[in-house]
Amino acid sequence: MTATWNSARPWRGIMVATTLPLRDDLSVDHDAYAEHVRRLIDNGCDGVVPNGSLGEYQTLTDQERAQVVRTAVEAAGDGARVMPGVSAYGSAEARRWAEQAAEAGCGSVLLLPPNAYRADEPAVRAHYAEVARAGLPVVAYNNPIDTKVDLTPDLLARLHQDGHIVAVKEFTGDVRRAYEIAELAPGLDLLIGADDVLLELAVAGAVGWIAGYPNAFPASCAELYHAAVAGDLATALPLYRSLHPLLRWDSRTEFVQAIKLSMDLVGRRGGPTRPPRHPLTGAIEAGVRTATEKAVADGHR
Repeated sequence: MTATWNSARPWRGIMVATTLPLRDDLSVDHDAYAEHVRRLIDNGCDGVVPNGSLGEYQTLTDQERAQVVRTAVEAAGDGARVMPGVSAYGSAEARRWAEQAAEAGCGSVLLLPPNAYRADEPAVRAHYAEVARAGLPVVAYNNPIDTKVDLTPDLLARLHQDGHIVAVKEFTGDVRRAYEIAELAPGLDLLIGADDVLLELAVAGAVGWIAGYPNAFPASCAELYHAAVAGDLATALPLYRSLHPLLRWDSRTEFVQAIKLSMDLVGRRGGPTRPPRHPLTGAIEAGVRTATEKAVADGHR
């Protein structure tokens, strides 16, 4: 089993959950986004995940959301390197976004469970079945902290047995789940879903990383990932310790603003966020600045 990107399993490797550049009037800057996608791939990342939470998809119009995917595909140069988020309140709408991704030439899609209410197992399985009908490989996104719907190892195994998911972005932070998932669904790919458990999940057998902080430090994060999945702890552990003050911001409520601020500080154009997210201030802003400045001083890029 390899933990590198390939066209047969385009959800593996480092797939960056991209931030979305906004102009001062909060309109989408597609030219800047295309440049950002190209820069990530040029600096060792394998592909991008547009229209995730980091991409502020909940604030986009349908037209904006569709154009972001098309921009990502064109900039990546290979649609297989693009895994759009297709989450929506309704299964039919999520399937339409998956169909749009297929039409744009994407290689896979990322899907949350139903999250407008605490869906039970039959509803979750029906939701994934509906979106899988679009024909693209579906990566499940388990984030019960925000969705209140937990894709437990048992449920993930059933979704995989149903033939409706190929991988899971595991965001709970509970590393113990990695081993149970491998036991119950050995063919299901485990993807790192939170930056601050990267090393632990890589050691536990993860074959991909849906990543946040490569938006700001792509080359160093790529070096860390490849060392971690190769079991090269002599290289990975010092990098991880150095970057961890930043990586843990990926699991904070303010993660979008934090990563965008880090990008601004290193000259990568983070920019503003759309309401209801607001600019960071006070101790939170200072914490992100301090962690970013430390990473720069440590030579990360």
